[in-house]
Amino acid sequence: MKKYLILGNGVAGTTAAENIRRNDATGEITIVTDEDLPFYYRVRLPDYLGGVVAESQLIAKKKAWYDEKKILLKLNSRVSEADTDAKQVMAAHGVTLSYDRLLLANGSHPFIPPIKGSDMQGVFAIHTVHDVRQIAQAVEKINNVVLIGGGLLGLEAANALHKLGKSITVIEFFPRLLPRQLDTEGAARLQHFFENMNFTFRLGTTTREITGDDKVEQVILENGDVLPTEMVIISAGVRPNLELAKMLGLKTGKGIIVDEFMQTSQTDIFAAGDVIEFEERTYGIWPAAMEQGKIAGINISGGKAAYAGTTLSNILKVAGIDLASAGEIDEENRFESKIVASAGIYKKVVIDNGKVIGCIMLGDRKNFNRINKAITSGEDIINELDALLNG
Repeated sequence: MKKYLILGNGVAGTTAAENIRRNDATGEITIVTDEDLPFYYRVRLPDYLGGVVAESQLIAKKKAWYDEKKILLKLNSRVSEADTDAKQVMAAHGVTLSYDRLLLANGSHPFIPPIKGSDMQGVFAIHTVHDVRQIAQAVEKINNVVLIGGGLLGLEAANALHKLGKSITVIEFFPRLLPRQLDTEGAARLQHFFENMNFTFRLGTTTREITGDDKVEQVILENGDVLPTEMVIISAGVRPNLELAKMLGLKTGKGIIVDEFMQTSQTDIFAAGDVIEFEERTYGIWPAAMEQGKIAGINISGGKAAYAGTTLSNILKVAGIDLASAGEIDEENRFESKIVASAGIYKKVVIDNGKVIGCIMLGDRKNFNRINKAITSGEDIINELDALLNG
């Protein structure tokens, strides 16, 4: 009987476990996480922060699922040591776990820019349910929030706090919001929507310092402007968690380097999700982590499946507005594009040599899945585009 050990219980680790069980009915599967909840929907954390959903509604896989799949889930277990020769890891409370095959799916951590005062009381990142619990507790007593970073999770968190009656100022290093998902026109429309809700934006600037006596009182920008505040949330992207990889002697770059089978530099150790680097690229998006988890689960349990990369795409609601984007958003206008725009709606399809290579849909994402499929497959849908864009 094979022993499969999975470190991390996010979408990559959980999907891998599901696929291992599909291939191996009797193998011993253990998932280890330092969090205190089973697999939960991280994308719903802003809803939890805003009181829209209860913490229990975040949970994607309940205890019955783990029991049914015969998967042992160890919560609150941080791995502190690893021994590749003995094929063992040491977790919390002196527990030793052995493996035949090991999967690292231990995700990422928030990137905190080197801002003086970022370790002060009242400064938070938003990445896990633990972070949201702390923010929810602290926010009851305050009115003004500064968000550093105009990324997806940050804007959604800011919107949740706005619904709780808080005043929001967003500082973004780039000259536009959501630089990976929106071009200048799309970002300007989204910004206008937020400004109508009384959000304040400081774009194309950076934070020099966070100041205060025993807790946050001000954010000072590079140009010297001073923003009074009682809370700072930093949402400046994520970085892969590489401590375990280094402990195990794995080859790393920006992430753990894997081949198309999700295999690391050691044959019995695989990796998937936010922690990996594949063909010099890290992903950090749910669909990629799910796909990589599936591939890893198949290969780790004796099957054969190859990963060819994931088209960067996001489908979400930002402050109640439908937003979807995929592939090349062509901010520099290097390619041909087809645009449909009206009040509240902005749609753009990017075309190269008769093939659709990118898409933005803001305000209405009807037919996005059809277009995204063509981006991934290279299928020619040029003659359908007018109908697809106009619904």
